[in-house]
Amino acid sequence: MADPSSYRPKPGQIPDSPGVYKFRDEHRRVIYVGKAKNLRQRVANYFQDLAHLHPRTRTMVTTAASVEWTVVSTEVEALQLEYSWIKEFDPRFNVKYRDDKSYPYLAVTLNEEFPRVQVMRGAKKKGVRYFGPYGHAWAIRETVDLMLRVFPVRTCSAGVFKNAARTGRPCLLGYIGKCSAPCVGRVTPEEHRELAEDFCDFMAGRTGTYIRRLEKDMMQAAEEMEYERAARLRDDAGALKRAMEKSAVVLADATDADLIAVAEDELEAALQIFHVRGGRVRGQRGWVTDKVEAVDTSGLVEHALQQLYGEERGDAVPKEVLVPALPEDTEAVSQWLAERRGSQVSLRIPQRGDKKDLMATVQRNAQQALGLHKTKRASDLTTRSRALEEIAEALGLDTAPLRIECYDISHLQGDDVVASMVVFEDGLARKSEYRRFQIKGFEGQDDVRSMHEVIGRRFKRYLQEKERTGEWEEQPTGTPADGPAPIGPVPGPALAADPALAADPAVGDAEPTAVAEDTEPREDDGRPKRFAYPPQLVVVDGGQPQVAAAKRALDELGIDDIAVCGLAKRLEEVWLPDDDDPVVLPRSSEGLYLLQRIRDEAHRFAITYQRAKRAKRIRTSPLDDVSGLGETRKQALIKHFGSVKKLRQATIDEICEVPGIGRRTAESVAAALASTTPAAPAVNTATGEMIEEDDGGSS
Repeated sequence: MADPSSYRPKPGQIPDSPGVYKFRDEHRRVIYVGKAKNLRQRVANYFQDLAHLHPRTRTMVTTAASVEWTVVSTEVEALQLEYSWIKEFDPRFNVKYRDDKSYPYLAVTLNEEFPRVQVMRGAKKKGVRYFGPYGHAWAIRETVDLMLRVFPVRTCSAGVFKNAARTGRPCLLGYIGKCSAPCVGRVTPEEHRELAEDFCDFMAGRTGTYIRRLEKDMMQAAEEMEYERAARLRDDAGALKRAMEKSAVVLADATDADLIAVAEDELEAALQIFHVRGGRVRGQRGWVTDKVEAVDTSGLVEHALQQLYGEERGDAVPKEVLVPALPEDTEAVSQWLAERRGSQVSLRIPQRGDKKDLMATVQRNAQQALGLHKTKRASDLTTRSRALEEIAEALGLDTAPLRIECYDISHLQGDDVVASMVVFEDGLARKSEYRRFQIKGFEGQDDVRSMHEVIGRRFKRYLQEKERTGEWEEQPTGTPADGPAPIGPVPGPALAADPALAADPAVGDAEPTAVAEDTEPREDDGRPKRFAYPPQLVVVDGGQPQVAAAKRALDELGIDDIAVCGLAKRLEEVWLPDDDDPVVLPRSSEGLYLLQRIRDEAHRFAITYQRAKRAKRIRTSPLDDVSGLGETRKQALIKHFGSVKKLRQATIDEICEVPGIGRRTAESVAAALASTTPAAPAVNTATGEMIEEDDGGSS
């Protein structure tokens, strides 16, 4: 691991001009490429105290051995050079999107003497007009088959074309009228090229002109009593309309736009793009990337724009690009897109109307793509087996941990402290085994103490179940080494199913219908008991303190055959009890990926429960305790004064002014509010604003 100070440029050596910089490792390989408006300010940020850097940035600068830069004249040039270098050097610490599959395009080879319509995949070729991408090749063939009635363009391969020209006989499509047969001279090269260009115009969205022309010719033929020709034109117009119906109108006619949406978590991001041409969705594609650099949504969007339009020119860059977040340097990116298109390009976030609604659809597709990607990776049996073997090897376990339990603590500024327990068996989530806990042993915020309490309560239930079934034999009490004394059942109220937790679209599967808190074991009914099975590995969300607390709880119960580790989110390090140094798994390790997925699921489950509890708590009101005060009169009080806070400040006479409130009731209301202490104002963590009591009667 290199020390960044060993290759830090001297003060004043870096220019304060726009430019692009490269970090190289000790083997001179480029590992990161970036751009900046001011090179001096940007590059200097990489050489601050390592503790202040993002973990991924810290990894990059300690892997690098040198930095170099190139000055350019404008920010647009910097954007273009950055894209070129990323494409050339393929740096390991730059975000690079990868297609989740090879998408087919409808291509028209305008670079040939007789342009051909065909399905194409892979890299785009110069002089070829592309439409799409499409989800399936058969969708292209269906569209082409309908359109060849009106635009009989060549679709055959070069070999078939040359053979037909040599024999003087066209292929079957030439005989049935779906090819103009330029191979045998039925049309001139100029006439055939005009057909191909009309085909491209129709596919580009200029549809109304052709359909109106066909309908006009049909009416004229009918008036002239050329009924066969009129019927043929009617069928041609119908074919074009059916081809158009395959892509529904989503935006105003003649709208050309690309809509880009991003779904991301700590490790990966999925990108979905809808290509709208002529108001219709003409294509869709999706990318997935590892977040190997410290990048936010704006950065992901900028990388996507570079990769999407870096090789495009002209109409391939639409007039409008709609994104979920604007790049950091929006003006430079917009100018770069405009240069590639040859005219102005609008880069913006949709705020209202049909475009915002369509963006929501694209966002849902991105979320589903990310979930599907994670599910595919997690569901592969070979991958799961390798992940479990890597975990066992890294933690020094005798066998692969087939059952893993993970615990996480969640709270909001010390209130509503809860914990979650998620279970993975053979690398897959076992949602029926999920459990959630309320912290009962103390008040306030103490994650370490909370973790100790939760682990202790969970494994007490395990020992109780072993004792009840006779699997655990009582040992003489005396020293901790003798094992714990028998522990009787500890009653606890079951937590009813919460509709808010019944399903979580972010995960995909329904939550268990009754996820209970730790409760008293029930009589034997043939079903698995709540805490009957011990895990081979306990994972806690946190570092050394949380791991030590979990291990101490197990030691106090005399349990020494369950491994414990912690996964610290900051650096993704694995901590073991009594070890001063963490276990660092390679970033590409499937074992680390599985641990991260388990930890993230525990965090999601905990925070969902915590939010549900908080929502339930803030819906309560001190007015609920006033005898004889019904819902109607409570709402009348709140409506009259505006909030519980203002009602608390009112006198009894002022309360009596509310219709339906007598003096005795007013006195009861004033007494109830006086006996309750106003809750400290909450803080909106996104804005830092104080959240006042609202109309719903929160206190």
